[in-house]
Amino acid sequence: MALKITNNYGIFELEGNVEGTNAMSLKHHFEQLMISSEKMILSLEKVKRIDAHGIQVLTNLYRKAIKKNKIFYMIGSENHMITKAFGKVNYMLRKDLI
Repeated sequence: MALKITNNYGIFELEGNVEGTNAMSLKHHFEQLMISSEKMILSLEKVKRIDAHGIQVLTNLYRKAIKKNKIFYMIGSENHMITKAFGKVNYMLRKDLI
């Protein structure tokens, strides 16, 4: 299944699978967005599948944003598949936007 990214009032909703070439497309998309944006919020609620490469891409985006003093949130802790996939690094997932 292809990965669909929708900007919904500043929240980028990911829908589909975050794996393989989809993960690389996601990486390139958000690296470019990081150049011009101060804040990025990704919703992982509608992600169907994610592999280790997808987790690595999201983790690296998170760390890169922190180094550049950008605001980077990933919401989706209600998606139990996402919480399980992130395992010990699930501290990156937020339940809300506060």
